[in-house]
Amino acid sequence: MADVNRGNRPLSPHLQVYKLPVAAVTSILTRVTGHALIAGILLLVWWLVAAVSGPDAFAAADWVVRSWLGFLILTGSVWALWYHLLAGIRHLFYDAGHMLEIEEARKASWAIIIGSVVMTLLTLILFFIF
Repeated sequence: MADVNRGNRPLSPHLQVYKLPVAAVTSILTRVTGHALIAGILLLVWWLVAAVSGPDAFAAADWVVRSWLGFLILTGSVWALWYHLLAGIRHLFYDAGHMLEIEEARKASWAIIIGSVVMTLLTLILFFIF
């Protein structure tokens, strides 16, 4: 039979109303950074292939890599790599049955976010020093 009271039922909360826990956000970001790493890998592979293709191809690829857009993509890729690595380590702890309590998961999520930013900054500092 048809449900005549369909319009009177409350709606479930939408993402605009419901705030995701930080552990859920970091889980989603792990998948996003895994896919985002492809942009940096493609840029690096293009640069390497251009290096063996000839001076004109290398000049074009090197110009893109050294531009502000290339720097932004490579810096984002470095952050994505550190983030993905730290999230993978956290996942190993999850698989072993550790840090599954809500407060522990929240602290581990913040550690991943802060740790990935710190490691990215250290990587950039080391890159520009050496």
